[in-house]
Amino acid sequence: MNRAKYIFVTGGVTSSLGKGIISASLAKLLQSRGFSVTIQKLDPYINVDPGTLNPYEHGECYVTNDGAETDLDLGHYERFLNVPTSQANNVTTGRIYQSVIEKERRGDYLGETVQVIPHITDEIKNRIKILGNENKYDFVITEIGGTVGDIESLPYIEAVRQMRWEIGSACLVIHLTLIPYLPTTGELKTKPTQHSVKTLLESGVQPDIIVCRTTRNITEAIRNKIALFCNVLPHAVIEAIDADTIYEVPLLMRSENLDQVVLEKTHMPADTKSDLTEWEDFLFRYKNPEKTVSIGLVGKYVELKDSYKSIIESFVHAGAATHSQVQLRMINAEDITDETFSDKLSGLDGILVAPGFGERGFEGKLKAIRFARENKIPFFGICLGMQCAVVEFARNVLKLSAANSTEMDPDTPFPVIDLMNEQKTICAKGGTMRLGAYPCGLKQGTMAHRIYKSKQISERHRHRYEFNNRFLEKFEQAGMIASGIYEKDNLIEIVELEDHPWFVGIQFHPEYQSTVAKPHPLFVSFVEAALQFNQRG
Repeated sequence: MNRAKYIFVTGGVTSSLGKGIISASLAKLLQSRGFSVTIQKLDPYINVDPGTLNPYEHGECYVTNDGAETDLDLGHYERFLNVPTSQANNVTTGRIYQSVIEKERRGDYLGETVQVIPHITDEIKNRIKILGNENKYDFVITEIGGTVGDIESLPYIEAVRQMRWEIGSACLVIHLTLIPYLPTTGELKTKPTQHSVKTLLESGVQPDIIVCRTTRNITEAIRNKIALFCNVLPHAVIEAIDADTIYEVPLLMRSENLDQVVLEKTHMPADTKSDLTEWEDFLFRYKNPEKTVSIGLVGKYVELKDSYKSIIESFVHAGAATHSQVQLRMINAEDITDETFSDKLSGLDGILVAPGFGERGFEGKLKAIRFARENKIPFFGICLGMQCAVVEFARNVLKLSAANSTEMDPDTPFPVIDLMNEQKTICAKGGTMRLGAYPCGLKQGTMAHRIYKSKQISERHRHRYEFNNRFLEKFEQAGMIASGIYEKDNLIEIVELEDHPWFVGIQFHPEYQSTVAKPHPLFVSFVEAALQFNQRG
């Protein structure tokens, strides 16, 4: 029998209020009480997945172990819960309609007229229930993207209405809304929340809990007013005041008894107290660093930090693990030129060259890598950052001045980075890269082996181009060695320099696997190397 309880998190008034963080925080609180929890994200946009979306549009594309390109909120889910997600944890309108149309074409509907109700809403409900039907979760928390009242969100809200009607108290709705402060009158205003709940009610959904995002503490009078106008009990009006860090939110939600209210309303046992001792220890180390280190993040999307969300959070985890504060300097690769590189990169204790696609900023990344290599500054290259390190080494050490990646120059005489063979006949962009977790064997005695303390690892990928093994002998003779290899296809996964204190380039994305409970060893080691460089300076 399906024992899962379904919790829906909707948003009102404005987007970006923090539904993902509230969902992850509630999940963490329930997990800390001993319940098994998973979170999924329903995205109303018509793209099949975020894989082809510009990072300026949607932030980073997060990749799961099974190769799904998903919303960045799944990164929050994993970082908070330390539990991997999968394709089932992210559903888009594009995928919903794609599935329904495929069924119609196969004749699965036996000639019925295919409509939003019941066919689209049934498909949405099926996707929501997939995780609950596995019989291993006590709670399935479903975050619905966008805000109530959006045209795109209507089928999802209707699916929630139907599920509430079908399964009753096994289904609960949390509505996140905004309580704005008006400086001119010195008041917190509840009217936007009232209108937001009214819009939700017009769709037939009564929220059970209202979470109020606010910059100031709400009074009991405000809490009672919201309860009265929105048909909830006063203790089910939860204050979500702005926090210094997202990692404080679980503790704030615990102080507001959010998990207690959820357990009461879903008729689940609430006798076990939450244990967040390790979380509190992490937060203490994060907020009380003993030292500071400066690291430059060189990329092409630095204006929007969400483009590198997982990398930034990985540095938070590594900083806490090393009792240090990592001060990130976001550097636009296009701004690094022969005239500016010294000013842009001076004073750094480490340089990370970020992932990305395309030639914009490529030459600036090469200059940053050369600066790190020649000045013995700890260097970390991820995906394209690793490929840039290979190109820079080929040009300036191997003296192959025209060396390049065929992504940037298809006619280069020295294609040290080349398109994977299986990618050469692919024209479609969506979901066609090398995606998901692959094993990697590490050579004993290398820096990679010392960092991981293992001969075999598994990391997540998202790329089309690879190190060209035709040039491997030249590289290793000159001091850049391949320390990690995907043995099945003989693909180079990790390169490092022998005569450098810390110079590592990796083809995969370790940032996808760094969590509060398990900071990624590569990020921890890189921060430790940067701290040593800082002390030498």
